[in-house]
Amino acid sequence: MGTERDHVDEIIERWRTELPEVATTELEVVRRTGMLKARIEAVTQAVLAEHGLTFADFDVLATLRRAGRPYRLKPSTLASLSMLTTGGTSNILQRLEAAGLVAREPDPADGRSSWVRLTPLGVEKATRLVLATTEAHTDLLSGVPETSLRELADLLREVLVSLGDRAGAR
Repeated sequence: MGTERDHVDEIIERWRTELPEVATTELEVVRRTGMLKARIEAVTQAVLAEHGLTFADFDVLATLRRAGRPYRLKPSTLASLSMLTTGGTSNILQRLEAAGLVAREPDPADGRSSWVRLTPLGVEKATRLVLATTEAHTDLLSGVPETSLRELADLLREVLVSLGDRAGAR
């Protein structure tokens, strides 16, 4: 443990007095990751608010953008690659389509299926948003040494893989 204490250290100390059995390393991990998540979400939301978009809108745009040219996916694939349900994705697609950021096209190979693709405006907007959120995250974490960030990223991967989150599992 580093020499400086944080808010979670105070929480754990109080639990050690009241209910020592809950003053666990697991609680420290849960509280610290929750606090980090809240800070990351706050800076992300600030960037998205400047563009009038929600996190769900951004998730869809970023998922389509990272798919590569021609920036299109089947709606079911889009839902599974983003962190949304198919029903939630449908509502978001309606909103993004009305804004001219995505277009839905029938699949010529399968009349029952369709594609969702970024429009040129959608590609531009998604690119701008990904760069802006990356900058905001970099600014947020700028005081953390690069070696610590790399170690944290690797440790978080290890935890998530042990919980069953493996590449290609979605």
